[in-house]
Amino acid sequence: MDAPTTSYVMTLPDRCRVCFTCVRECPAKAIRIENGQAEVMASRCIACGNCVRVCSQEAKQFRSAINEVTELLASGARVAACVAPSFPAEFAELDYRQVVGMLRVLGFSLVTEVSFGADLVADRYRHLLDAPSDRRYIATTCPAVVGYVERYFPAIVDHLAPIVSPMIAAARVLKARYGDDLQIVFIGPCVAKKLEAADPAVGGEIHSVLTFRSLRKMFKTMDIHPEDVAPDDFDPPHGGSGSLFSLNRGLLQAADIHEDLASGEVLTADGLDGFVSAIAEFAGGTFDGRLLEVLSCNGCVMGPGMTTAEPRFRRHSRVSRYVQFRRRNGRVETNRRDMEQCANLNLNRTFTARDQREPAPSENEVRDILVRLGKNTPGDELNCGACGYDTCREHAVAIHKGLAEDEMCLPHIIDRLKVTIRDLSDSHAQLATAQDQLMHSEKLASMGQLAAGVAHELNNPLGVVLMYSHLLLDDLDAGSPLYGDLRLIAEQAQRSKKIVSNLLDFARENKVLLEEVNLEEVLRRSAEVTRGLQRPLPVFEFGHRDPVCEIDPDQMTQVFTNIINNACGAMGDDGQLIIRTTDSADEVAVAFIDNGCGIPEENLTRVFQPFFTTKKIGKGTGLGLAVSYGIVKMHRGSIEVLSNADRKKGPTGTTFTVKIPRRQRAS
Repeated sequence: MDAPTTSYVMTLPDRCRVCFTCVRECPAKAIRIENGQAEVMASRCIACGNCVRVCSQEAKQFRSAINEVTELLASGARVAACVAPSFPAEFAELDYRQVVGMLRVLGFSLVTEVSFGADLVADRYRHLLDAPSDRRYIATTCPAVVGYVERYFPAIVDHLAPIVSPMIAAARVLKARYGDDLQIVFIGPCVAKKLEAADPAVGGEIHSVLTFRSLRKMFKTMDIHPEDVAPDDFDPPHGGSGSLFSLNRGLLQAADIHEDLASGEVLTADGLDGFVSAIAEFAGGTFDGRLLEVLSCNGCVMGPGMTTAEPRFRRHSRVSRYVQFRRRNGRVETNRRDMEQCANLNLNRTFTARDQREPAPSENEVRDILVRLGKNTPGDELNCGACGYDTCREHAVAIHKGLAEDEMCLPHIIDRLKVTIRDLSDSHAQLATAQDQLMHSEKLASMGQLAAGVAHELNNPLGVVLMYSHLLLDDLDAGSPLYGDLRLIAEQAQRSKKIVSNLLDFARENKVLLEEVNLEEVLRRSAEVTRGLQRPLPVFEFGHRDPVCEIDPDQMTQVFTNIINNACGAMGDDGQLIIRTTDSADEVAVAFIDNGCGIPEENLTRVFQPFFTTKKIGKGTGLGLAVSYGIVKMHRGSIEVLSNADRKKGPTGTTFTVKIPRRQRAS
C-alpha cells in the first residue's frame, strides 16, 4: 500500500489555538504547521491518536465511520460486529450481555469477540519463538507500531513478525465460519485499526472500523438504551485468554510466554516514549532478545477511542475480571476445540517499507535557520520545547523540511514582538504628532477663513476713515483743539489698517516660489531688517556643510524676521541671540537661541495659535508666529519651540528651531 492521501485525523481550524501540543506528542512528527494551523499529514501519520488525546481544545478529531456503518446496516447485507477485547473497560457501567443486545438492536447480524482471533495470534507467536532460530522479531499486534516501523525504520521492516493482528485473525475466522459474503465492522479503542483495515496486504477483510466513541454516538442517535434491550451473548467462536491483549504484556500472557529479565529473550515497551525509544534501540542493534512486544498506547484500554475517564489500572482490572468470568463459566474447553479447528487457518502476512524520511539538511542550512531565529551561538539554543520539538536544532530541521514555521519559536516571537511594540510605539507617537499638527492646521485654516472675511469687511471703511482724517488734518491748523484728536484718529486707523493687513497675510494661502538660495544670506538679510531692535547683534554659528537649499526667500525672510523680533523683545539689554545652523543630506535646521525671559510652560502649546500674545495691548497682534507656522508647513518643514521661564529650573530662554527639506537641485 502506498502512503494514504487522506488522514484519519482531521483538524478543526476554528478550534486550533497553535499551542503545538500535538506536535510535541506526535511520535512520527506528522503534524505540519502552516499559517499557524496544525495539519496532519496523511502520508506520515501512523494514526496513533496521541494528537486527539492531548488536544485540550478538541481541535483534532477522528474521521468517523458512523455514516458508512449506518448505510451498511441499512443495505440488507449480513454484518458482523467484531468487538475488541478492551470493551469491558469501556462499558464498565453495563453487563456485557447488555452491550451485545444493544449491538443486535443496532442492526448487526452477528456480534462476536476479537479475543478469539487474539487467542490464535498468541498461539502463532508461541510457535514462532519455539522454532530454533536466532532471528529477532517485533510484534505486529499494534498497527500504529507497524506503521511507524514501515515509514521511519524501513531497514528493519523484515523484522516485523509475519503474523496478522487479532482483528484480521478474527475476520478470517468469521469469514471461514459464516461465509465470505459476511461484512465485518471492527469496534474498539484504536484509530490505527482504520489504517490497518485499508491496507491491501490484509485483503480488505474489514469493511469499517468504529471507535467506542463513535459506537456510543450511534446508540444515542438511534435512541438505544440498555434497559430497553434483551441481554444476549456473543456469537461463537468465544475467546479465552486473548482478551488480555488489550493490556500491556497481554500478548505474552495470552501466549504463556514469560518475560524473563535474566535471559532477555522477550522485552516489552508501551506508551509514546516507550515504544519510540524501543524501536530506535532495536534498529540500532542494541536489542539482544527474540521478541519485542511494543504498543503505542499504555495498553489498548488506554486507546484514544475510549470514552471512559477511569484510571489505567481500574481499566486493567475490569478486563481481568471479565477473563476470569469467562474461564469460570466453562468456556475453556469450547475455546480449545475452536482453536483446534482453526489450526490450519492462514494467519501470515507481509509488510512493506513506506519510507517517509526526508533528506537531512546540511549543517550550514541548519545553522542559517538557527541564526534567523536569533540563535547565533549554542548558548542561545534554549530548548524550551514551546515549539513542540525537543531541541532548537530539531525545530530548525523541521523548518527546512517544510513541517514547521519560524513563528513556532517562542523566544523568537517574543523578540519580534518587542521590536513590533517598539515600532508601534514610535508610529503612535508620530501619528499623535501628525494629528496634532493636522488639527492645528485645520484650526488655522478655519480661523484664516474667518479672518479673511472680517478683514475684507473692515478694509474699505478703514480706508475711508484714513482718507478723510488726513484730509481734515491737512485743512486744520496745528494749533486747533481738534488737531490732536484727529491725529489720534488717523494713528489708530493706521494701526487698524496694519492689523487688517496682518489678518490678510494670515488668511492668504500664498504659493511658495521655490528657488535655490544661500541660507546664510537669507539669515543675514533677516537680521539686517531687524537691526534697530537688536541689543546686541545676533551671533551666527553656521554648522551646515552646504548653505544652498530650495526655499521661497521672501516668505522665509518673514519667518526668520518674526522669530528674531520676538527674541529681541524677550531679552534685556544684556541679552544674546545665537542663530545656529546644522544640516543633513535631506534637510537644513536653523535654531534661534535666546537667553530672554522664556515662555511659561502653560503657554508653550499656544504660541502658534492665532491672536495669542503675551505682549501688551497695542504691541502685537498674535499673528506673527501663526503666519510663520503656516509658511514653514507650506515648505513641508517643521517649527518647534523649547523654553524655560522658571529660574529655579535653570537659565531662562527660548529656542525656536525651523527645519526645512533641502530638496536636491536638478543636475
